[in-house]
Order: sequence, then structure tokens, then C-alpha cells
Amino acid sequence: MGDSSAASASASAPAPSGKLSNLPQLHRYVTGHDSAGKAIVRNHGDFEWKPYDEDRLAFSVAYTTSEFPADLNNDADVAAHERLVAIEGEGQLGLVNPRGTVLRCVDFAPGYACGMHRTQSLDYGIVLEGHIDMVLDSGEVHPLKRGDVAIQRATQHQWVNRSTTEWARMMFVLQDCKPLTVAGVELKEDLGTNSGLPPSGN
Repeated sequence: MGDSSAASASASAPAPSGKLSNLPQLHRYVTGHDSAGKAIVRNHGDFEWKPYDEDRLAFSVAYTTSEFPADLNNDADVAAHERLVAIEGEGQLGLVNPRGTVLRCVDFAPGYACGMHRTQSLDYGIVLEGHIDMVLDSGEVHPLKRGDVAIQRATQHQWVNRSTTEWARMMFVLQDCKPLTVAGVELKEDLGTNSGLPPSGN
């Protein structure tokens, strides 16, 4: 079986959670407090994945906040996240959550390149599995390996998995930012051509 067939096979039968890749399933633990003020895990479960771009890309939104600083009183942040995730199920959450943050894990299929895009946000991107190239619109290409971190500051960029056999995985924290002006031009979100996502609205 060739490389492309192997990649297709791993993506043809998604797990019940929607996971496409052969990478390990991830598990989320949300902490809180009991009635005595002691720390507890209030809920936990597998990451839920959503496929994009003909099953070559998968997103999992692990958590979101909708204000800064976040309000943890009476689990207000948890309720806001649960409302937003319910909306996200209807395809309404963009890459960035206005006035808040998004913790999103992304799996990239072998040979996959997302479109060049810009978010109006400050993003921390950490490579968890595999290798991936960060390509900038200036022509710069920076190969990233497991543990490397990209600090994306509202720049045009693209992620390219050069491997023909291995999936790559990144974890992103996307944080809304103020409008950015460079050389007298206000830069706005540009989702490119193959995101399949709605505008963030920020």
C-alpha cells in the first residue's frame, strides 16, 4: 500500500470521537472545587474531533473563554464554554473567540498543507507530534519539531506537513487581540481558501 493509500485508510474510518489520525486520543480534565473548597476534577472525557477539508484536517476545541480576565465564580466560565461549544456544533465558532480565548488541538494528515491565512489574534502553537513547516507570506519557511513553539502575532502563515506517512499534531491557544496596523494598513482576519470555518467576528 502506498503512502497516500495509508493516509486515506487511517482517515476513512473515524473513531466514535471523530478522530481521524492514528495519533493517541487525548483526554481533558476540568478542575473545580467541592463544597469545602477542595480541588476536584468536575468533569473529564476524550477530546471530540471535527473533520475538515476532506478528512485531511481535524480540530478539537478543548476549552474556550469569552471574557478577559475569565470569571471562574460559580463556574461562569464553564457555562460560557458549554454554550459556545453547543453553538460551535452548529458551525458558528471561528478560529478566534472575540474577547476570549480558544484552546484547539489540530491534526494534519500526511502531505497536508492548509491555506495561507491570518487570524486577528495572538496565538501560541506547540508541536505535540511529528514535524510541521511554518510557512510565512514573506517566503520564510521554518521546520518545527515536537516541543517547538510558534508565537503567531496576526501574521499570514501556513502549516505544511511534509511527511508522506505520518500525521502531525499541534495545540493552539488563540487569544483575541486589538486591531493591528502595519505600514498604515489595518490587518484583518484572512481565512484563506480551505478553512471551512466561519469568520471569527473580531
